[in-house]
Amino acid sequence: MLSRRERIIRTLIDLHSHILPGLDDGAQSVEDSRELALRAAADGVTAIAATPHVRDDYPTTADQMERGVAELRRDFAEEGIGVEVLHGGEIDLERMGRLGHDELRRFTFAQTGRYLLVEFPYVGWPLGVEQQLFELRLARMTPVIAHPERNREVKEAPGRLAPLVESGALVQVTAASLDGRLGRSSRDSAFRLLELGLAHLIASDAHTPDIREAGMAAAAAAVGDSGLARYLTEEAPAAIVSGEDLPELPARTGRRKRLGLF
Repeated sequence: MLSRRERIIRTLIDLHSHILPGLDDGAQSVEDSRELALRAAADGVTAIAATPHVRDDYPTTADQMERGVAELRRDFAEEGIGVEVLHGGEIDLERMGRLGHDELRRFTFAQTGRYLLVEFPYVGWPLGVEQQLFELRLARMTPVIAHPERNREVKEAPGRLAPLVESGALVQVTAASLDGRLGRSSRDSAFRLLELGLAHLIASDAHTPDIREAGMAAAAAAVGDSGLARYLTEEAPAAIVSGEDLPELPARTGRRKRLGLF
């Protein structure tokens, strides 16, 4: 008999990970990368976007990211690891303005040129973020805001993200926030974003086997609504990888306490 976790979802797409070895504070060796992928595969993950930091302390270039993806794909094929590695990058807001549009498009998920992961700070509301994301939209790229539920100001007022979403941005919440590994405040903030319809996908933000390993299936189970969980971990990520419009958010079938709010 399938467990509740297995019944909720079995094919997951993880669009935020630091799986490329040696580029940032994530995997430091190919062994780390393999272990992350194997644990993710055991969790039901079939594809992982490699999204190294692109910021002043880790100034990853598109060339470096592309080489890393190619090398990891070859290694996984040789090792028989059945997880697809996709192109991507986690772009710091301050650095984003210093990169040309062509470079930014190379960092988009699966290099479709459409969806770009943007790093949101943990403290403070970034000045000018509305204009920066608007300019990204003018360049025909859709910002995907990474882990805002862990930001202090968003924790205090999750609805503050609504104008950004209404202007076309998407929101990614971290699996470890939903299942409680990052503490109660991040968990409460993540579920409040779900309740408000301000979250569009769950991703691991996995760094090493010991720091935020995938945990995607546990996060899907924590949502408490199989239709919404499938949307957040399979349907929306699949549309992003294909460069297509996202399907409409499903109506939630359970009571609010099923989302872990009470």
